[in-house]
Formats: sequence, C-alpha cells, structure tokens
Amino acid sequence: MAATELIFGQHAVTEVLERSPESVLALMIAQGAESPRMQNLVETAAGLGIHAERAARGKLDRLAGGARHQGVIARVRLRAARGDADLTRLVAALDEPALLLALDGVTDPRNLGACLRTADAGGAHAVIAPKDRAAGLTAAARKVASGAAESVPFFQVTNLARALRALKDAGLEIVGASADAGHSAYLADFRGPLCLVLGAEEKGLRRLTREHCDRLVALPMCGSIESLNVSVAAGILIYEAQRQRGKWGHS
Repeated sequence: MAATELIFGQHAVTEVLERSPESVLALMIAQGAESPRMQNLVETAAGLGIHAERAARGKLDRLAGGARHQGVIARVRLRAARGDADLTRLVAALDEPALLLALDGVTDPRNLGACLRTADAGGAHAVIAPKDRAAGLTAAARKVASGAAESVPFFQVTNLARALRALKDAGLEIVGASADAGHSAYLADFRGPLCLVLGAEEKGLRRLTREHCDRLVALPMCGSIESLNVSVAAGILIYEAQRQRGKWGHS
C-alpha cells in the first residue's frame, strides 16, 4: 500500500489540486464550511474528478492534531523525496545561474515551511536539507509554506557536506551566512551560480558545513538581538542576490 500523508489548509490543498491532482486520494471538508473560497476549492476538485467528503469538524481537528486546518484536509500519496542525484540534474538543466538555499540543522518544520515560502517568493531554484537531524516536509511545514512546498523543489540529501562538494564541482559558489563573518552580505557578489547556506538561528552553521563554504558573509545587525529567524535571513540574502542579477529591473 502506498504511503500517504495529510495536507491541511485551504491554500496548501488548493496548490496540490492544481499541481498534482493525481496524488490526491481523499478530500475532506468540514460540515458547515461554505465560504466562497471553500466552494471554489470544492468545484476545482469536482472538475478534476475528486469527490469532497463532508465530515464533522471534530474529525478534522483530530486528524490535524490540533493544528489549524481551515476546514479542509487532503490525504495524498506520499511523493518520493528528491535526493543527491536529482539535485545535480536540476542544476545541470538550469538555463540561468543557479540560486539554491541549503539549510543546516533547521529542525523546526515551521521554519522549513517559511523558508520554502521565501524561496518561492524570491525565485530560488531549490531548497536543500539533510535527511537526519533536520525538518522534513511534514503537514506543519506544508501549512506554513502556503503552497510553496508544491512549487519549490525540496531535496533531502544524505550528507550535506558531500552535496555542497558536488555543487562546487558543478560550478556553484557556496556562501554561508554567519554572524561572526568579517564581510557584509551587501558587499558580496551574488551574480554567479550560488548556493546560500544558513544554519539554525540558535546554533548557526556546523563546523564541517562552514569548512565547505567558499566564503562567509554576515547580515548587519543594528539592534540588541543576536540573530534573525532563518527564513528572514534567507529572504534578505535571496532578494539581494536577485537584485544584483537584475531580477527586479535593476542591479
């Protein structure tokens, strides 16, 4: 029997219906949920041949484990995780300089979801994380990603250091973010093929990960806090890279 997972939240479920409807095995809508947006979701599903089952809100509450489901849950066929070889193929197929985001030791699925959403908004080509001791694409991560888990390729690699070496061999520069770096991110050149590497805000980059970075950059901090949330830092760096590349109309 194929492995399955639950996806909840109107935006996340709508993205699955639009991008991979063949993976949807069941769709549950809370009784009494009759908003125009929910009606559009039900009609979209019906147009794809997917019947929406009406269920008691308490049942959805139990399935979501207390998380906010917005009255809709989809059971989907678990997608095979992308790995090291898939990452190399993606980079080789790009027709523009790569812009990747690697996460080192980010264990909170909500932070992963926020990073995926940031990567989608900023036009990054993929997000990379290790399989062990790191957050994966849980229902909570998908909910925070607001559909970006379907639009941004997510790679779980066996060994992050080895994946970074492979990206170097493919011509990417590996740039790590660290509060103790001597160079400001705003003085760095991000126009070439690039993988930005960020660690968890409490611990930062691990020693081995730092050693595989071509250089380290820091984000200027004016206040009293020591670090930014990882998704905020990712957004600043991704948008700076795209600004330099002329993505927003100027460099």
